[in-house]
Amino acid sequence: MTDTPYEEPHHTEKLAHALEERVKELHCLYEVSAILADERRSVDEKLQSLVESLPAGMQFPSIAAARLRLDNRNFESSPTPKVVHQQSSDIRVFDEVVGQVEVVYKKTIPDGSTPAFLREEALLIHEVARRLADFLTSEWRRERAHHLEKRRHSQASGAAKPAKLDGPQGLVGQSTSMRAVYRAIEKASTTSATVLIHGESGTGKELVARAIHYGSKRSGAPFVPVNCAAIPESLVESELFGYVKGAFTGADTTRAGFFQTAEGGTIFLDEVSEMNTAVQAKLLRVLQNQEVRMVGSDHTRATDVRILAATNQNLADLVEAGRFRADLFFRLHVLTIDLPPLRERRGDVKLLINHFVDRWARQTHGERLAFSDRALSALESYDWPGNVRELDNLIQRLSVMSDDRYVDIDDLPGPMHFEPTHTPNTSLRTLHEVELDHVQRVLDAVDGNRSRAADILGIDRKTLRKKLDAIERPGDVSRSAKPQ
Repeated sequence: MTDTPYEEPHHTEKLAHALEERVKELHCLYEVSAILADERRSVDEKLQSLVESLPAGMQFPSIAAARLRLDNRNFESSPTPKVVHQQSSDIRVFDEVVGQVEVVYKKTIPDGSTPAFLREEALLIHEVARRLADFLTSEWRRERAHHLEKRRHSQASGAAKPAKLDGPQGLVGQSTSMRAVYRAIEKASTTSATVLIHGESGTGKELVARAIHYGSKRSGAPFVPVNCAAIPESLVESELFGYVKGAFTGADTTRAGFFQTAEGGTIFLDEVSEMNTAVQAKLLRVLQNQEVRMVGSDHTRATDVRILAATNQNLADLVEAGRFRADLFFRLHVLTIDLPPLRERRGDVKLLINHFVDRWARQTHGERLAFSDRALSALESYDWPGNVRELDNLIQRLSVMSDDRYVDIDDLPGPMHFEPTHTPNTSLRTLHEVELDHVQRVLDAVDGNRSRAADILGIDRKTLRKKLDAIERPGDVSRSAKPQ
């Protein structure tokens, strides 16, 4: 008869505790598999349930919380205002990091001598991330296959295209801010008062001006748009007011200016803030006396033209800085319409996407693009520094370059992708910093070609130069490196 070796009680307790932890981890992994296999739940419901099940597999479930970041979406088991310990694992699909699974402790663990996360728990989180990656790969492939089947069925049945929700003159949006713009356009169309339209580059200021003109009694007369920033400073006066023969070297004939061309109708002065002070004084005279004087002429001519002006700058600040005449500002500042940037009307992004998809499908004589849910989510979360024009340019490029008419997140520009290094504590930057960083990344992507960068951003080169000046300016904490 052999003696049974003596086993200390504390060793037995450790074994029992280890066995208990392994059972919790296995049960948690079983729950994860069951959730992902549940056909009755949507993908988002599965992801939320999965996150809620993870803390139960940890040593101290009562103070644990789980988080899942997938592209631009976040799922949480409970709010985590303070994180004491954390363990995470990347989710990789098609060799790309698309998200992270993370478990955190909101308080210090009860037993300071015990590691916050056991080795087996780290392996559990890694395995959950791997199973999530397999699940997402399958779902996204099925989503693409569903799109191709739907397209085949559409072609066979001749299904109608979805209806668009357009405002006046091609303006698109049903957000509260855009409805306010539509009301302002309707009121401005009933008068002949001067209107100042303010908004960032790419927000659609010219569309608003056209809507006002074609909704007014002047709709049968010309609408003449003038980009003040695109006219060389030495030619602004002659372009606006015309010139007589012999007024200057090369003036071989008398030529009408934009104001004469717009007689009886509307002239739209885009980027009016770019006019020099001498031309501002002559524009003021037009507004005051309703008459113009051609360059080289001693006589004035009566004119009947409504003036609509637009700017992406704050004219009041320019007046204070001495760069814009105060009297002209008050003449222009009769009626004002403020266009919101696209980042402040994210609910309109899908409407705009449908609008541009339809338009470019007609122009390229191709099929409509379709977008995966994660691509749409990325587009809705993106800040759009180039506003609607940037979105239009993107849809145009995708319409030309897409092979199967299906757009997933990999088909979008890099700045629109998920960035796993950004956490709630490190991603809190000012909008100005985010914008400048995006401008620099676009410039880097095109090897410093400013014309291509301006086109991708949906802004003109002058606006791009101003943004680059902000990047290069000494003391700018957002970026000190000078672009090449």
